[in-house]
Amino acid sequence: MYTYEELKQFVEHCPRCALAGSRRKAVMGRGNLKAVIMFVAEAPGNSEDRDGIPFTGPSGEILDELLSHIGITRQEIYLTNIVKCHPPRNRDPLPKEQEACIAYLKYETLLIRPKIIVCLGRVAACRIIDGNYKITREHGTFLYRKNTWLTAVYHPSAILRDPSKMEETKKDFEKIWEKFKELGQE
Repeated sequence: MYTYEELKQFVEHCPRCALAGSRRKAVMGRGNLKAVIMFVAEAPGNSEDRDGIPFTGPSGEILDELLSHIGITRQEIYLTNIVKCHPPRNRDPLPKEQEACIAYLKYETLLIRPKIIVCLGRVAACRIIDGNYKITREHGTFLYRKNTWLTAVYHPSAILRDPSKMEETKKDFEKIWEKFKELGQE
């Protein structure tokens, strides 16, 4: 079994899809390698591509606010993306790009062994929970699969575009906190 550092080296030098040719930095997941909660978004944005760190831009500020709302810090969670390289013009990652990277996400999940996976946004929810996931209807609901609780919330960038989603997303984060406590993790 590879270590986190070995996996990070694979990701940083990955040539599996066309995104490798346009990236500045591949973005490996970060956080607590023994985290109970893993957050998974679809792909790095422009600031993440520049910094090589997930959620460093305005979306990261929103995520930090949501985490703070339930009293959790980035040091307590693990944060990653399905695709490790920034798609041009912030477009959604193509299915073939997701497929090229999915083994990395599976390996991260195997290393971390989270009890809760939170999909940040529709793309991640469709890839991880259900291909027909409807984020506007199903956000904040939990599903138990393979010893892990799965849920999805609005992506922080969706809140930047529509600040009215913040209150319902805070409620979803409260549900995540309740599930965390229910699992005896408080």
